[in-house]
Amino acid sequence: MRRASEFHQVAGRRILIVEDDVSLAGFLCRELQMAGFTVELIHDGEAALSSLQDHRYDLLILDLNLPKLDGISLLERVRPAQPRLPMLVLTARCRVEDKVSAFHSGADDCLTKPFSLVELLARVQALMRRNSGLIPNCSKVGDLVLHRQERRVERNGRRIDLTPREFAILEYMMRNSGRPVSRATLFEEVWNMPSDPSTNIVDVYMKYVRDKVDLPGESKLTHTIRGVGYELREA
Repeated sequence: MRRASEFHQVAGRRILIVEDDVSLAGFLCRELQMAGFTVELIHDGEAALSSLQDHRYDLLILDLNLPKLDGISLLERVRPAQPRLPMLVLTARCRVEDKVSAFHSGADDCLTKPFSLVELLARVQALMRRNSGLIPNCSKVGDLVLHRQERRVERNGRRIDLTPREFAILEYMMRNSGRPVSRATLFEEVWNMPSDPSTNIVDVYMKYVRDKVDLPGESKLTHTIRGVGYELREA
C-alpha cells in the first residue's frame, strides 16, 4: 500500500469525494488523508455542486449513482465551469456505454467497483501529476496549438472540440511530438491501466483524434507507424 512518502509531490492537495455509500466514502476519506491529502466528503450531487462553486479543489472523485443530482449531470455542470479540474468516476456499472457516457460528460478517468486501493491511489497520483503545472501550458506542433489549463485546442484558428479522453491522448502525443509512441504506452498513460493486447480502443480513439485534427486539405500531423503505434509531427 502506498503511503505519504510516495505522494510527496502531491501531498496536501484538496480532494472532494462525492459518494452516497457511507462506508466506502469513509474508507476512501481515511486512506486519502493517510496519503497526505486534504479530503472533504459529500453524499449527494446537489451539495457537491454547491461546494464546487464555493471552494477550490485539486481533484473530484464521484460516484455515478448519486441522490438529488446524478453523477453524469454533475459532470456536465462542472466541466464547462472548471475545465482544469481532474475528475475521477467510481462506478459499479460495467458496461462500456456507461463509461463512454462518463467520458463524454467530462470525466478524466473511470474506475469500476470493486477496485483495489493501490489502483485508486495510482490513478489519483496520475491525475494529480497531469495537473501539477510542471508541464508548460501551451504546446505547438505546426499550426496545431494545445492549451492545457483551458483544455482548448486550435489549428490555424479553427477550434477543435475534443472529449476528455481525446484531449488526454492529444496532450500526451504533443508532449512526445516527433517521437513514435506505442499503442501500449498510450493505453498505460491515458487509461492508467496495464496494456491489453486484446483491445483496439487506442486505435479507435486515435481515429477520433485524427478525424478532428487532420481535416481534408490540411497537412497531415498524425501518422501511423507500422508495427509500433503513432507519431505526431509535421509532414
